[in-house]
Amino acid sequence: MSLKQQLSRLKNGDAGKAQFVRFIINGCVSAAVHYGVYLLLLLTIDHFLEQTISPAMRGTATSAAYAIGYIVSFAVNFYFTCIFTFRTSPTLRRFLGFSGSHAVNFLLHIVLFSACIHLGIHRLIAPFIVMGIAMLVQFTILKVVFRKR
Repeated sequence: MSLKQQLSRLKNGDAGKAQFVRFIINGCVSAAVHYGVYLLLLLTIDHFLEQTISPAMRGTATSAAYAIGYIVSFAVNFYFTCIFTFRTSPTLRRFLGFSGSHAVNFLLHIVLFSACIHLGIHRLIAPFIVMGIAMLVQFTILKVVFRKR
């Protein structure tokens, strides 16, 4: 099967399975946008601000770069979640639900990660367990938020 046929099948195929695959693709794109913006800002900080800011300010600038990357990826993620993953229009109601689901997702990450560490799971393996569980919970929450009415 050609790539074009596979993409067409993904677009029009089994609704639940195709939607979940689109969710995964969207998550990868959003993560790449987050990291890309973060990296671009870090390179800018290193190139243009290296001489003008103190080491303490560099840490603040790095944190700000990470936060800006998250905000940009959040906006991209919301738009792609509406248009690509769930095939709905972006609305304020969906944006609020999306924002709430991300707050829940963040809290879930913290709780699950702490639980994994407490149970003795290695700190390099625990994030993968947390991400896998949180991804399924996030998908379930977003299915409700983006349900067509």
